[in-house]
Amino acid sequence: MVSRRRYDDPCGLARALDLIGERWALLVVRELLHGPKRFTDLREGLPTASQNVLSQRLRELVEAGIVRRRKLAAPAASWVYELTQHGAALEPALLALARWGSRTPLTSTAELSVDALVLALKTTFDARVASDLRDRFELHLGEVVLHAEVGGGGFGIARGAAEGRDAVLETTVTTLRSLVFGGAELADAIARGTARVSGDEEALRRFLTLFPRPAVAPLSTSD
Repeated sequence: MVSRRRYDDPCGLARALDLIGERWALLVVRELLHGPKRFTDLREGLPTASQNVLSQRLRELVEAGIVRRRKLAAPAASWVYELTQHGAALEPALLALARWGSRTPLTSTAELSVDALVLALKTTFDARVASDLRDRFELHLGEVVLHAEVGGGGFGIARGAAEGRDAVLETTVTTLRSLVFGGAELADAIARGTARVSGDEEALRRFLTLFPRPAVAPLSTSD
């Protein structure tokens, strides 16, 4: 087994990177932020990570106490990976890093995973625009169901159905990304059959405007 590289530096940042600084480690954490997943689910969310590398990252994260592996109760009885309390505490750091990274030029043409899109929504939400809104939505993205809530200038999103929902949107990650960040119109997506809406369509349309795409940070070679 290849030994892990360490910085041998007492700084807290260096100690954190000793645990989560290897390639794919933070993206594994991203994929587990909103609930446990099977290995096959993780591979689906990280399609360019090889099976061997993903397995190694998971072993390392388990050894570090960031991720744990457990068996679901019957009838599922599947083995899943999930964040420990220690691992879940990484969310604010991931949000801050993603917010910073979203201001760099976009060069990848790959699609986002569901959890990557959720992270993008969390990091771009504009509380000022949403200050007078109070709505609940259910988002069906393929087999994944999410509930999102806007209220009091705050935003929350998690897996599972919504109670007292104002509207339901059935679509794909690709279409939702284009509606939120790509300037696509909800009416056009409905007309094309790539989105279905039930409930308050106007409330949903307002919801889709709450996530402005960040401006790219200016690059400067001088102080």
